[in-house]
Amino acid sequence: MLYDNHGRQLRYLRLGVTERCNLRCFYCMPEEGLNFSHRSQILSFEEMERLTRILAEMGINKVRITGGEPFVRKNIMELIENISAIEGIDSVNITTNGTSLIEHLPKLKAIGIDAINLSLDCLDKERFLKITRRDEFDQVMDSFHALMDSGITTKINMVVMEEHNIDDIIPMCELTLQHKVSVRFIEEMPFNGGGKKFTPITWNARQILAHIQGHHPNVEKLPDPESSTSLNYQLPNAKGSFGIIPAYTRTICHSCDRIRLTPKGELKTCLYDGGSFSFRDFMRAGATDEEIRNQFRTLFNNRAKDGFEAQQKSSNPFESMATIGG
Repeated sequence: MLYDNHGRQLRYLRLGVTERCNLRCFYCMPEEGLNFSHRSQILSFEEMERLTRILAEMGINKVRITGGEPFVRKNIMELIENISAIEGIDSVNITTNGTSLIEHLPKLKAIGIDAINLSLDCLDKERFLKITRRDEFDQVMDSFHALMDSGITTKINMVVMEEHNIDDIIPMCELTLQHKVSVRFIEEMPFNGGGKKFTPITWNARQILAHIQGHHPNVEKLPDPESSTSLNYQLPNAKGSFGIIPAYTRTICHSCDRIRLTPKGELKTCLYDGGSFSFRDFMRAGATDEEIRNQFRTLFNNRAKDGFEAQQKSSNPFESMATIGG
C-alpha cells in the first residue's frame, strides 16, 4: 500500500490524458490557447497503462480520466477500456466538457464506467459563450440530458466566478429537484495559465452555501464520504444533491487520497505543488517497475501536509488546469 508521510493512504489516481481542449474557458487558459506540448512529450497509452497498473498494485483502486478534454485525444476509448480492465481498478470515472460525449455513451456504458463529471459553469447560453469563448451550449445540454437517460451516475462541476455566473447558482442547484444529479460548486482557483490576473476570491464555500440557504432555508446536510472533496447537501424532496468544494480555501486537505499525473507524466503530490518529477523521462530511461514503485514511495514520503504548504514550496507560477490534468 502507498502512504504519504502524514499517514494518508493513496487510493485515487487522476490521470490527465491530453492538454488540449476545444473550449477556451477564461478561468483555465488564455483565449489564444496554450503553448501545447508536442505529441512526443505526452505519455503514450502504453505508458499510461503501465503507470496505472503499477499504482493498482500499490493500492490505487479508482481512476479518473481527465484532460484538457479527454475526448479530443484520438482513440481515447481504447485507453479507457484498457484501464477499466486492469486488475485492482474498481472504479473508472471521466471528467468531460460534454461537447463530444454523446457518440461515446453507449460504449462507456458497456465498459461499465462508474460516473461522469460534466463541466458546466452556467445554464445560460450567452454566459456560456462568454465563459468558454465557444458556441457549444446546446451540445453540452444535449449531453446532460443523454446522461440522465443513460443511468450513468452524473455530477456537474460548476466553477463559481464572481461577476460571471453567480446568477446561475440557484438554477443549477434546482436542477437537483427534477434530476438525479449531483451538482458541485467549486471555488475558483488560480490555475488559468496566465489568461487573466487572479484576485483572491470572495465567493468561498461559506458564501456559496449562505446564498443557497437564502433561497432554500431548509437545506439538509448529508454525510460526507471518506476522503470526499465536497461538503454535501440536499434540497428538500430533491431527486439529486449538491456539494461545495473548497478548492481554494483548502479545508479538505487532511483526508486527501489523490495522485495526479499530468499528460506529460509529471507527478503532482498536490494540486498546488510544482510537479517536479517526470515519470515519462524515468520510464523512457529504462526504469523497472520496482524502481517506479520505489520512486512513488520516495516522492510521497515528502508530501506537503496541505495545499498552502505545497504552494509555498513551489517555485512554478500557476499553470493551466488543462496541463495539470483536471
